[in-house]
Amino acid sequence: MIAETVASAVSAAGLGIAAITAYRKRFLSATRIAAYSLVPVGLVMTGVVGWVSDIVFKPSVWLGFGVLGVAWLLFATTRAVERRGGGTRKERKAAEAAQRQAVAPAASAPSLGAATRPAAQPAPRAKAAAPADDFDDIEAILKKHGI
Repeated sequence: MIAETVASAVSAAGLGIAAITAYRKRFLSATRIAAYSLVPVGLVMTGVVGWVSDIVFKPSVWLGFGVLGVAWLLFATTRAVERRGGGTRKERKAAEAAQRQAVAPAASAPSLGAATRPAAQPAPRAKAAAPADDFDDIEAILKKHGI
């Protein structure tokens, strides 16, 4: 009953403000204010306010929201672990098998005692190209265009 009274008062105040705005020849704003001021009365008339008040004041509803939150948290955690760990168990087993197959031929090759660089590290690049190489390229481009 209090919710209906408050909603009616808010709507009446909003309609009054809309009337004042329309009197000042700002019809677009007045129409928008009138639309917003009719929303509380519409919510009361459709029963949404009663439904929301039932949700707010029942502890079992809040426990239900808590259970839903825990379920969502578990889903999100498992998804994050799955992404970080390399996928599902089946995908990890397939990746391990592929890795074992790739390592097996390299392990059977005879070693000459020389240190080898791991495949994951790229070869070091030269710090700077010689200036003569740069000018040779530029000369070739200029000659190609007849300059």
